[in-house]
Amino acid sequence: MRLDGKVALVTGAARGQGAAIARRFVQEGARVTIADIRDELGKELAAELGDDAIYRRLDVASEEDWTAAVDATLAAFGRLTVLVNNAGILKFGSIVDTTLADYEQVIRVNQTGTFLGMRAVIPAMTEAGGGSIINVSSVEGLAGSAHLTAYAASKFAVRGMTKCAALELGRLNIRVNSVHPGAIDTQMAGDAIGGIDIDMSKVGKRVAGLRRVGQPEEIANLQVFLASDESSYSTGAEFVADGGASATHSLV
Repeated sequence: MRLDGKVALVTGAARGQGAAIARRFVQEGARVTIADIRDELGKELAAELGDDAIYRRLDVASEEDWTAAVDATLAAFGRLTVLVNNAGILKFGSIVDTTLADYEQVIRVNQTGTFLGMRAVIPAMTEAGGGSIINVSSVEGLAGSAHLTAYAASKFAVRGMTKCAALELGRLNIRVNSVHPGAIDTQMAGDAIGGIDIDMSKVGKRVAGLRRVGQPEEIANLQVFLASDESSYSTGAEFVADGGASATHSLV
């Protein structure tokens, strides 16, 4: 049980990558607050995971919701030692076609939400004697892509905030790292183009290294490592899980 005694708050956890993280954490002995705005799916997952999980509605751009989510976690489990800032949205569009409203929405969820989450958990983690904050960035936080200006801007910001927070919080025994997934088989890309199903196998053929898309469980496995004491000397670091996409400067 690699996460025995850990208590985690995972955002965007009602489905997809977040749900996979919540499941793996419980399997490894953690207790988890599933945080999302998809109430029905979140409650279903909490019921599936049993006494080791609760659901809490959380709009990550809301300071009040963050305070309430942390308080609910402490009330249910007594402490908070792991935060996974996983919630995020994606919008495609050229620079000229991206509206200010769309740009600000992506920044509000992906960037502001991560900042608020880190800030909100510091007192509880300090009280617990330390903890691990895992910020989900992206390969778009390492290099740019056409038609993803807002998304890349938010994910580069997450990468930078992670390093600043790691430097500030190390004295409190709070580690902060970023995870950079590549193409993962979730609903995010389909949602970004209006809920259309995407043939991810075609996307996978363009991944330079492994020639396939990743599965949410593969990102969850990396998250277990970062949430556990196995990564006790890792902070301010970037952990890439992209099938080799960022190993080249072009698609081959």
